[in-house]
Amino acid sequence: MKKILSLCAICLYVTMLGTAQQAKKITENAPVFNVKSYGAKGDGKQLDTPAINKAIEAASKTGGGTVWFPAGTYLSGSIHLKSNIAMYLDQGAVIEAVQDTAAYDSAEPNEWGDKYQYQDFGHSHWHNSLIWGENIENVSILGPGLIYGRGLTRFLPQDKLPNTLGNKAIALKNCHNIILKDISILHGGHFAILATGVDNLTIDNLKIDTNRDGMDIDCCHNVRISNCYVNSPWDDAICLKSSYGLGYARTTENVNIVNCWVSGGFEEGTMLDGTYKPIGQGYRANFTGRIKFGTESNGGFKNITIANCTFESCQGIALETVDGALLEDVTITNITMRNIISSPIFLRLGSRMRGPEGVSPGKLRRVIISNLVAFDTRPGYCSIISGIPGYDIENVMLSNIQIYCTGGGTKEMAEREPAERENAYPEPGMFGTTPAYGFYVRHVDGIIFDNVQVTYDGEEARPAFYLNDVKNADFLHVKAKRTAGVPEFVLKNVTNFRTHYNYSLPDTLIHQTELTNLY
Repeated sequence: MKKILSLCAICLYVTMLGTAQQAKKITENAPVFNVKSYGAKGDGKQLDTPAINKAIEAASKTGGGTVWFPAGTYLSGSIHLKSNIAMYLDQGAVIEAVQDTAAYDSAEPNEWGDKYQYQDFGHSHWHNSLIWGENIENVSILGPGLIYGRGLTRFLPQDKLPNTLGNKAIALKNCHNIILKDISILHGGHFAILATGVDNLTIDNLKIDTNRDGMDIDCCHNVRISNCYVNSPWDDAICLKSSYGLGYARTTENVNIVNCWVSGGFEEGTMLDGTYKPIGQGYRANFTGRIKFGTESNGGFKNITIANCTFESCQGIALETVDGALLEDVTITNITMRNIISSPIFLRLGSRMRGPEGVSPGKLRRVIISNLVAFDTRPGYCSIISGIPGYDIENVMLSNIQIYCTGGGTKEMAEREPAERENAYPEPGMFGTTPAYGFYVRHVDGIIFDNVQVTYDGEEARPAFYLNDVKNADFLHVKAKRTAGVPEFVLKNVTNFRTHYNYSLPDTLIHQTELTNLY
């Protein structure tokens, strides 16, 4: 047996040696373009943009290669990506966005985005960025280095920077076979990453600590986002969109988001430096930091999975289609949330209809959310699942969910009937305080709650569940805390409601009711 093991060890060593030698040979033969060989100083003083773009151009002309950034600080304006190149930021390498308006390309014309016709300015232009590429393929941005968007602006007074500076850290339009891996981004501007019409996109092991959206994935197919950390106190962390920025409606589809941490609760930069300083009083932020679909939703969303993600000090999951498109076939599982300031779960089908005329409201259907724990959710906003009159959300399944609220709902809150606000910008706060502390469900056809538990600390005068204009609702193995005299369910205009094996209610079947309270 020892002889066999020794022989196996020798074979393994020979195999590993051969692999190492082969890797060495490949590395030696691979063209590497050191930006310093093209005139970059990396001293944080000289503008290195011309040298960086020369190195990229040289790599592209030879058929491709790696553009290498050794340790140093490279002041730069707009960097132009080319096909078949990899940018590698070595340990200690920093690409820093310079505060010089002349260093950035101008925003290109876009008849579908100028004057905010169908989407915001930031979703409509790509060239006014620190690093951008259009109509390119087979491109990677890799390495343990840092992209520091010091000179990028998001058009806010507190930036104290001119609006003609760069707008985004990385912007990609109509590209395919793109890899973003291992890099860190600090202060990414309007978006740290904007990818529009990008197919076969891999984003892995990124750390983003930024002043607005972490990453916007817009009109993209075949996307894998994994192992990322995003702190974005002013806006969303990971946001899927389907705007009209390309001049036509295109879906965002076949997306996997796994093993990510998102937050909006720490001062910008303190995630990257490891201090994780909580946002204090007077710090202008709204703890957004979530995973969201929308608000741009002209093309729609389909075939999307979110799994094994952690939310901390931010808003929850938001699925929104309000511009006439489908949002369908979504699974979300294995989610933990702490200190959630609004709805842990927000599903909204609306009719804002910001896009070309002649489009009807879309559909939101076939969504499964399972294995979710939300602790310390703030009072005022419960989880919301809401369509609009005549357009129901369809076929939603919620299972193995525990939500722990801080309580504090009043009798006046319980008596509110939130306005429809059919064409409003979709946000959990659009309805004001909700008349339930657990789930507010309106204009829905087909919803299942299975093994769902909602509870609270302190006092709570609102019911756990409030259903309005709901058809075909099943509540199985549901447990909800309630105050004496407060119903567990309020049912208004509900058809085909059923409870089974619930903790505090007998099995109940209601075929039709205009108004019923269940205790």
